[in-house]
Amino acid sequence: MKFDRFGRLASFAGVALAGMCVSAAALAQSVTTVPGMPSVTNPQNMYSDAGYNMFSPAVKGAPARIYVPNLRSNDVYVIDPSSFQVVDKFKVGRSPQHVVPAWDLKTLWVTNNAEGHNDGSLTPIDPFTGKPGKEVMVDDPYNMYFTPNGKEAIVVAEAHARLDFRDAHTMALKNALQVPECKGINHADFSIDGKYAIFTCEFGGKVAKIDMVNQKVLGYLELRKGGMPQDIRVSPDGKVFYVADMMADGVFLIDGDSFTKIGFIKTGIGTHGMYPSRDGTKLYVANRGSNKVHGPRNGPGSVSVIDFATRKVVANWPIPGGGSPDMGNVTADGKWLWLSGRFDDVVYAFDTSTGKVKIIKVGMEPHGLAVWPQPGRYSLGHTGIMR
Repeated sequence: MKFDRFGRLASFAGVALAGMCVSAAALAQSVTTVPGMPSVTNPQNMYSDAGYNMFSPAVKGAPARIYVPNLRSNDVYVIDPSSFQVVDKFKVGRSPQHVVPAWDLKTLWVTNNAEGHNDGSLTPIDPFTGKPGKEVMVDDPYNMYFTPNGKEAIVVAEAHARLDFRDAHTMALKNALQVPECKGINHADFSIDGKYAIFTCEFGGKVAKIDMVNQKVLGYLELRKGGMPQDIRVSPDGKVFYVADMMADGVFLIDGDSFTKIGFIKTGIGTHGMYPSRDGTKLYVANRGSNKVHGPRNGPGSVSVIDFATRKVVANWPIPGGGSPDMGNVTADGKWLWLSGRFDDVVYAFDTSTGKVKIIKVGMEPHGLAVWPQPGRYSLGHTGIMR
């Protein structure tokens, strides 16, 4: 992709100045992380190591690609983001839900949860060749995360309200944690120190707090009766968790440490996926355009932009002609937000400076697409929770 030379220089200068301004504060407020977890460089912005084009040596040589899992056609489409063209596609297991970057950034895992069947699997993709490997049989992998120390994968067995802790490389089962009051357990984010994670309970209107060290349930918090919590993201300073609720058409705010509701932000119909901007100042919120699990085509889908500092919506980007933006991520240069169009069999590329959108046709019911490579030292899972 081409860059605006002076705009990029200004961006880098701003990041550098911000880093200098907070360095003293960061040193004074150092975070004690769980054993094995990388240190937090800047406590005021946990995303500071996943900024503009801040690539790990582990991803050097990986071509820029968008990997799109298509739930109903059981395949993955591969898009070249520079040309906005599909350049490859391949079959995977039954019902692929998300493409998940591994903690060590060396593998992309397709989570095939085989909805309603018992032949769930994980398909590894080599990010340097873009080709799939031999699938690993795993029970109901709707989504997948990684413990902050990188030792274990956390397979989200949604249908069973269970979290399966597995070896991060072999996927051998280590521990199965029942989370019985979290029906439809699916998305998560982690505290700044790695001590706990908060998972959303789509069919229970709740969220669950999980002790990452002892692998046990700490408690549940109801957001609203009849709610459908979806994606969850934590603020750059690690203090507030933002929870998308598809029925509430907005985002609940939760104080993670005290595990209490502290606010709500109205966004759009069918609030679903959320992704921080590369500089950690904004949160892009995908509004799927429907409150239904299986919504219509060409609904009033949009993207809302929340300012982390003010906790207010500062922009809204509708899709001309309608659409259903769902899950995805931001490109390494911060210029594009890629999202699947769940009910429209397309993906969207939003220009983050204007909100204008490009639309590319893919397979049947695209879901949790991954943008790769991503900046950052390690991945905590989903479509790229990079830190």
